[in-house]
Amino acid sequence: MFETANRDPLVFSEPDRLDVSRAPANHLAFGAGVHRCLGAQLARLELQEAFRSLLARLPGLRLAVPASELRFRPGMAIHSLSELPVRWGEP
Repeated sequence: MFETANRDPLVFSEPDRLDVSRAPANHLAFGAGVHRCLGAQLARLELQEAFRSLLARLPGLRLAVPASELRFRPGMAIHSLSELPVRWGEP
């Protein structure tokens, strides 16, 4: 919906006005193009390893719904799941 950081009118008053004194937002964004975060690749690698470790430690962890039922957040420049329902235990 609002692909640019700090432009959500539900969170910020006058989201389209440049305000350098605006309090920092609690969000994480990697940017794009020349503004791409240098740590984005490291974050991706860390997530891959975290999931690999999680699945190794919890071998019964699996999707609670078919993969075809997973829904992504609309309007995002990068695909982001709305939720990730999982089950743990015997199949």
